[in-house]
Amino acid sequence: MTEPFDAVDVIRAKRDGGEVPEAALRWMIDAFTRGYVADAQMSAFAMAVLLNGMTRDEIRVMTDAMIASGERMSFAGLGRRTVDKHSTGGVGDKITLPLAPLVASFGVAVPQLSGRGLGHTGGTLDKLESIAGWRAAMSNDALMAQLREVGAVICAAGAGLAPADKRLYALRDVTGTVEAIPLIASSIMSKKIAEGTEALVLDVKSGSGAFMKDPERARELARTMVELGEDSGVRTTALLTDMDTPLGLAIGNANEVREAVEVLAGGGPADVVELTVTLAREMLALAGLPDADPAAALRDGRAMDTWRAMIAAQGGDPEAPMPAPRETHTVTAPRAGVVERMDALGFGVAAWRLGAGRARAEDPVAHAAGIDLHAKPGDRVAAGQPLFTLRADDASRFERALDALRDAWQVADEAPDPRPLVLGRIAA
Repeated sequence: MTEPFDAVDVIRAKRDGGEVPEAALRWMIDAFTRGYVADAQMSAFAMAVLLNGMTRDEIRVMTDAMIASGERMSFAGLGRRTVDKHSTGGVGDKITLPLAPLVASFGVAVPQLSGRGLGHTGGTLDKLESIAGWRAAMSNDALMAQLREVGAVICAAGAGLAPADKRLYALRDVTGTVEAIPLIASSIMSKKIAEGTEALVLDVKSGSGAFMKDPERARELARTMVELGEDSGVRTTALLTDMDTPLGLAIGNANEVREAVEVLAGGGPADVVELTVTLAREMLALAGLPDADPAAALRDGRAMDTWRAMIAAQGGDPEAPMPAPRETHTVTAPRAGVVERMDALGFGVAAWRLGAGRARAEDPVAHAAGIDLHAKPGDRVAAGQPLFTLRADDASRFERALDALRDAWQVADEAPDPRPLVLGRIAA
C-alpha cells in the first residue's frame, strides 16, 4: 500500500521547530511500530524533539498513538474504583510495597503494574522476588480475580501495553535523547493510560538520586504528565518529592521488603511512613474517599492483612525469612558530630555495585545485596559509631562500592538545614 506521509517530512517539521500535524504524527508512531519507519529515522525525530520540544497537543497525540499501538485494559466490570501510583524512581524507594495494600484496605482496587530496576534505581519486582515463591507474571484473568478478592496487585506489565513505547525507549537510551520531557512523559503515561486505571498519582522525584536532578525540570515533567492524564480522562495529580537523600534506612531488595513490612506493622522510618501516608491520601481522595485515614490503617493492622493476602495470592510466603547476605562491611563515623549529608546517587551506585541492581536488562540481581543505613542527615553520632553496613554475597564487591561512597557522606559540626520531603503538588 502507499503510505500517506513521509518520515523525512515529519522529521524536518520538528527539526525546523514546527508543529507536526496530528495525522502525520499518528502515522509516524504507527509506521515505526510496524517497522516501516526505520530506527535511524525515529532516532532523528527523537533528537529533534529533544532540541525543539513539543506542544501540549503534540504530546497528547503522540501518547494516544502509542496507546493505540497495543492493547488497552479495562477495569469497568470490577465494581471498585481503581487508582494507581507511578514513581519516577529513586534510591531506597520502596513506597509501592506498603502503599498498594494500604490503599486497597479501604476497598479501592490498586492495579500496580511495575518494572525492574536498571542502574542505580531499584525495581519493585526485583524487591518482591526476594520473597520465597512470589511471582511477578500474571494473566489478565488472574489479575482481575486478585483485584476482586484482595484489592491489590503488584505485577509485571504485559508486553501488549504500548509496544511503540518499548521500541522508542530502546532507541532513546542509545541516542542521548532520554532526557526529552515530551518523550519521558509520553512513555510513562502511554503505559499508565493503557493500563486502564481511573485515577493516577505521580511521585516525581528531583535531586541527586533522581532521574530529574533539577527541581524545575521535575516540575515541568510533572505538569506535562498531569495534563496528559487529564486530557485522556484519567484523574491525575502529582507530588514533587526530594531524592537528594535515600528514602528510609534500607537500599537494596530483601532489606527494602523488610522495611516495607515494618511500615505496615505500624513502625518503620519516619520519611517512608510520611511519603506512604501522603501518597495514600492523594490516591484515596481521587477514588472518592477524601476523609479516609491511612495512618489509622497502618496502626490497626488492616494494611498488613491486605499485604499478606496480596503476597500469598501471587505464590509468596509472607512469613518466609528474607535472604541474608554472606558478607557485610560496616563503615563507622571517623569523629563525633552530626551527619551532614548522604548523597542518594552515591549510595545508589554503591548498592548497584554490591549486586542489588543490574547493568543490563538481562542481568540477575542479588536479593540480599544492598546497604543498611544506621544514621541519616541530622543525626548526631559518636566517633566509631556505625554509619552504614554494606551487604553482599561476594566480599570482593566492597572495594568498588566504597569507591562510589568516597565523597557521598560527611560528618560535620553543624546539623544541616531540615529539608521537606514533599516539595510541591500539581493538579489540573
